[in-house]
Amino acid sequence: MDKKNWPLISIVTPSFNSGMYLESTIISILGQGYPNLEYIIIDGGSTDNSLEIIKKYQHELRYWISEPDQGQYDAINKGMAMTEGEILFWLNADDMLLPRSLFVIAEIFKEYPEVEWISSLKPAFWDANGSIYNVVSIPGYSRQAFLDGLFLPETRKRGYFMQQESTFWRATLWKKIGGKIPDFDMAGDFALWGAFYKYAELYGLEYPLGGFRKVKGQRSENGFSYCKEAEQVLKDLRKHFNWQINLVRNLLYLKPIQVLKLSKVSSA
Repeated sequence: MDKKNWPLISIVTPSFNSGMYLESTIISILGQGYPNLEYIIIDGGSTDNSLEIIKKYQHELRYWISEPDQGQYDAINKGMAMTEGEILFWLNADDMLLPRSLFVIAEIFKEYPEVEWISSLKPAFWDANGSIYNVVSIPGYSRQAFLDGLFLPETRKRGYFMQQESTFWRATLWKKIGGKIPDFDMAGDFALWGAFYKYAELYGLEYPLGGFRKVKGQRSENGFSYCKEAEQVLKDLRKHFNWQINLVRNLLYLKPIQVLKLSKVSSA
C-alpha cells in the first residue's frame, strides 16, 4: 500500500499512569495498518507499567516522551506542536478507535475538500474490559445548535453531544485557532469545538469511528466543573457571534444537519 496515496494523519495520545488500558489504545491505532500515520505519545511521568508498554511500540512511533507536565491538555498541545500531518486527532490513553476508521477519515477528507472537521453521528462506548456496550445516534450538528446550548453535557440524554474520540480536523483549521487547545482545565475539548465553530461548520458522518471507555475514577466524572467551563465557553462564543438563544428554533435541529454519506468513500 503506497502511503503517497493517503494523507498524513497525526495522532497524539496523552498518558499518565494508564498502563492498564494504554496498550489497547495503541493497538487500536497502529493495528489498522494505515500507511501514512504519525503517532506521538506524551506521557506525564508515569510510575506504573506505561513506559514498558510505550517502549514495546516505540519503533512505530514518530515520537514519545515521559516527563512531568501540566495535565492532559498541556500534553496534547505539546504533542500537537510536533505534528506535520494534514489531518489531526487525539485519543486519550484509555479510549479506542474502531477498525478501519483511519481509512474512512482519510477518504472523507480527500473526497470532500470543503470539510474542515468531522465527527461521527454513531459514537461508540466501551466498558472497562474493552467491550462495546453501546453505539448511539446523534441527529446532526450545526453551529446554531451549539450556540443554543444543545451540546452542553446535560443534553446528552436527549441525544446531543460531540464525542471527542470521534472528531478529526484539518491542520489548516488547527492553525486558524492558534494551534493549541484553549486554556481550560476540564472542558478543553468543548472549548476547542467552540473555537473551530468560529471558522467552520462541523460535518457529521454516519459511520462509527471511535469510542469512549468508561472507567471508574476518570476525569470525566467531574461533571460539575466541566459544565461550568462549558457554559463559560458558550457565553464567550455567543458574544463573539452576537447570538441570542431561541429555544423554539431548537426544533429545527431534530433532523440531520451537515451529514456526510459514505457513497463517495471506497472500501479501502
